Amino acid sequence: MNFKNLREYLAWLYYQYLLITGIYVLEPWEKSIFNSILFSAIAMVIYTSYVFVPIHVRLALEFFSGIIGGQPESTMALMN
Repeated sequence: MNFKNLREYLAWLYYQYLLITGIYVLEPWEKSIFNSILFSAIAMVIYTSYVFVPIHVRLALEFFSGIIGGQPESTMALMN
């Protein structure tokens, strides 16, 4: 894929973004406010999932391993 096709594809994606969100009818200052709110919300979701999802996955694994029949860590320490 050469540079011209990539640039045209990115321009098409941006045009689709404008049409889907409906911000093509806004003034430039309204577009910038809308985009900054949207991208900051997306950034907060990504950051929150990066910070909290691993903690919840670990807790869920500990919970389900206890249900399935895994022994707690204190019992394993006594056996060793």
